[in-house]
Amino acid sequence: MSAFIGMALFIAWAVVVAICDCRARRISNSIMVAGLVAAFGCALFECGPFDISVAQAVIGAVVGLLALLPFFALGVMGAADVKVFAVLGAWCGIHALLGLWMAASVAAGLHALWLLITTRTRLIGPGRLGRDGGATFELAGKASTPYAACLTIAAMIWLALRATGRGL
Repeated sequence: MSAFIGMALFIAWAVVVAICDCRARRISNSIMVAGLVAAFGCALFECGPFDISVAQAVIGAVVGLLALLPFFALGVMGAADVKVFAVLGAWCGIHALLGLWMAASVAAGLHALWLLITTRTRLIGPGRLGRDGGATFELAGKASTPYAACLTIAAMIWLALRATGRGL
């Protein structure tokens, strides 16, 4: 029963993050805090869906934050993406972060390529690349790929694979 609660909390948090990122490209800090509190609570009461300890949750959160912070500092990633990765580290532990990052990056790259092709957006051209430090391309005024959604969807797929015995 307690494992079901942890899984339900994780899925609820991940779905809210994905919806917010897809709709507004913004995720409130209250959602981040709720995810972090739930992750540590599940680790403390041993009901988390990824079976990690409190120490593993702390290490995962710190590594998740530090791993993507340089991309934020360079202006190629939003703060919400970095915070989501840190919270995912608290939920999943350090051992899952590289795989989640790779899966999300492939998904984001495919999404961006699909958008470029279907909208016939020119990526490189006069005033495009590196313009004002903003997004390389936008669609409807938003940075086109919701990376935090890609991260949480990758984590939910990993959880589903683990639940069916096919996981990593």
